[in-house]
Amino acid sequence: MGEEVLGKKCKMVTEMTPRTRELIEDMLDTMYEANGVGLAAPQVGVLKRIVVIDTTGDDPHILINPRIVESSGEQTGQEACLSVPGKTGQVTRPNYVKAVALDVNMKEFELEGTELLARAICHELDHLDGHLYVEKVEGPLQDAVTEDDEE
Repeated sequence: MGEEVLGKKCKMVTEMTPRTRELIEDMLDTMYEANGVGLAAPQVGVLKRIVVIDTTGDDPHILINPRIVESSGEQTGQEACLSVPGKTGQVTRPNYVKAVALDVNMKEFELEGTELLARAICHELDHLDGHLYVEKVEGPLQDAVTEDDEE
């Protein structure tokens, strides 16, 4: 938090280059190393409209130039962010989301999600427009409790 790049709107990806493929691999590695469920390119200092999401630990979604085309319902729950370490807050998001994006072959596809996947899609797409979840937190930010803290 506080990094200028996190407040900027990202640029569309117009072609898949070796450098962009490498960025996507690096983003996946970073997300998994941090035990995260999603990561957006601006979180690693790159202003491109790319996000990676994996809410199950074995099924990564790579979304290039994603946009939400449908949402419904409502869910309220705790969110955290790799860009806001050690903090968590309560946020209300849609319970169902349909996004349209390009895959690594620059082919359009749809991704539908409910609950955690819907929350992750919304959270990560916010990053592409320069927004952090802390702007939507209901009540104060709280200190996150990690497994290390519980031992």
